[in-house]
Amino acid sequence: MRTLVIDTATRACSVALLDDDYVVAAEHEVIGRGHAERLLPLIAALPGNGKADQLLVNVGPGSFTGIRVGVAAAKALGLAWHIDVHGYGCLALVAAMARSKLPEATALDVVMTGGHGEYFFEAFDAHGHSRAPVRSILPDDLPRLATANMVAGDIDPQRADRQWLELLPNARHWPLLSAMPPLAATPIYGRAPDAKPATLPQ
Repeated sequence: MRTLVIDTATRACSVALLDDDYVVAAEHEVIGRGHAERLLPLIAALPGNGKADQLLVNVGPGSFTGIRVGVAAAKALGLAWHIDVHGYGCLALVAAMARSKLPEATALDVVMTGGHGEYFFEAFDAHGHSRAPVRSILPDDLPRLATANMVAGDIDPQRADRQWLELLPNARHWPLLSAMPPLAATPIYGRAPDAKPATLPQ
């Protein structure tokens, strides 16, 4: 089974082409912005233009724009190639990447950049299962919620009693999640949209 993985949910942009769990080719760039311009050239540079039997995409939470870019590209390629498109969680992948670096299974918290000065937060047990749904929190809430000794992500909790692994999601590590049920290829924004519906005058 050949799989194309797309990850544009954070300031990183990455793609990977896999045969089962073997990485055929992969690219990972920390670009900040410009995912729409960079994603398709990265895919085109993969062997066979990245054509695969199935497609996985990071559905968030993360950057509103980055998530939309990745999901839209994945769905377009899925239609063109007549293949299934599934999603995976941003914080779940970061948690799995962190666990792969540790000598033994341990509970950990994932803290990632959110919107408007908030953080995306999710706590995982030692087996990688979420202990509570992902949520958007204020920085002042972090000391109360992040109780695990290990924290991963792109936000440093700056506490001497916590070990921090600085990580951004990377498409080449998707096989760490391959045993978990896939998600729908639908964005998970993690917080309410900034735009509010207009109310008509009475």
